[in-house]
Amino acid sequence: MLDIKWIRENPEALDKALATRGAAPLAAQIVGLDEKRRSVLQRLQEMQSRRNTASKEIGAAMGKKDTALAEKLKAEVAGIKTEMPSLEEEERVATAALDELLSGVPNIPLEDVPVGKDEDDNVEIRKWGQKPSWSHAPKEHFEIGEALGGMDFERAAKLSGSRFTVLTGAFARLERALGQFMIDMHTEKHGYLEVSPPLLVRDAALYGTGQLPKFADDLFKASEDRWMIPTAEVPLTNLVAGDILPAETLPLRYSALTYCFRSEAGSAGRDTRGMLRQHQFLKCEMVSITDAESSLDELERMTSAAEDVLQALGLHYRVVKLSTGDMGFGARKTYDIEVWLPGQDTYREILVLFCLR
Repeated sequence: MLDIKWIRENPEALDKALATRGAAPLAAQIVGLDEKRRSVLQRLQEMQSRRNTASKEIGAAMGKKDTALAEKLKAEVAGIKTEMPSLEEEERVATAALDELLSGVPNIPLEDVPVGKDEDDNVEIRKWGQKPSWSHAPKEHFEIGEALGGMDFERAAKLSGSRFTVLTGAFARLERALGQFMIDMHTEKHGYLEVSPPLLVRDAALYGTGQLPKFADDLFKASEDRWMIPTAEVPLTNLVAGDILPAETLPLRYSALTYCFRSEAGSAGRDTRGMLRQHQFLKCEMVSITDAESSLDELERMTSAAEDVLQALGLHYRVVKLSTGDMGFGARKTYDIEVWLPGQDTYREILVLFCLR
């Protein structure tokens, strides 16, 4: 959530940034709600101060046996007590409205982020390796998996519905081995601390990382105040939520290999064949907690660590800087690492790395 003080001082900058993301201007509405809330708060504080002062004056008047003044002051205090609940409710409503509006405001893109409407305006930064050549038409992953009997979508559908996969034998082992390979590389080579976090989190954790309230439809709710994590970024980031961290302890680098869960709302018919856009998937996550001044350098370091994995696997890929229209809600700058998939004759997003501040 953006700092309301910054918005008050930079309303034009906010609306300009929102325009690059294709969003309507919100600064005037936000500032108006904030002024209303602050006005009510000021009135409440003044009333509380006057109530406390009047209460002391009642004691002084009683000490001087000035009954008339004491009764007058008591009536004033009673009037204040009667009026305060309605003001407190007004303040609560104004604060809730402001918080709801602010929670829907995306982050401010950095200056070097390309302005654009969608993925067509993304900018390729670099490529690594060469596209593999074949003497035959390469097959899709699901064609290979089904032909070898290790990738079963029908049984998964029988168990859980569409967008699930049952892996068996060498395919199950391969998934496990790739996950272990990635988490070991990040922890042993790149200095990340391995974490095994809960897969269920409270509302506050998802608000803190920007999934709620805007993307509730993309999540799986498990109970009244528990959600399945859409990414380990949520629990890893919230490990330090609300904490004041000594500068000398930074950066904190966390990595986790977890199953993640997404409803993929609105993606029906889009790239869903095989093991794409699954409701459940295994993912190795990296999160770095650092100060604002070091965040961009840390983003580059993290990107290098992710590329290291793909280079070790010998996969041809490209790094793309996302445009303002394609960038995630909470990000200020984002790199996609897209691996070349021969069976689809195209690049596909495999890794996403972004800076929040």
